[in-house]
Amino acid sequence: MNEPTATHPITVSLDAARASRGSSEFSAAGRRAERESLDQLIEAAEAEHGPVTGEEVRSLREQLAAARAPGRGRPLRSR
Repeated sequence: MNEPTATHPITVSLDAARASRGSSEFSAAGRRAERESLDQLIEAAEAEHGPVTGEEVRSLREQLAAARAPGRGRPLRSR
């Protein structure tokens, strides 16, 4: 199976790195840290803009699906 891959650098505490016994445990620690970081971003955004509604989530999921579909949707703009 030759699927494309991507590398994403993460920062974890030295204790978390030492506690990991294998790559899967290290990856799990990285995913936990990433989730915590995302949770903080969501909390900050909701504090500033209010909670996200189910309709907003549905609309954004549709937009993402359209953007990911080959030959469909508007191309994503580069900044």
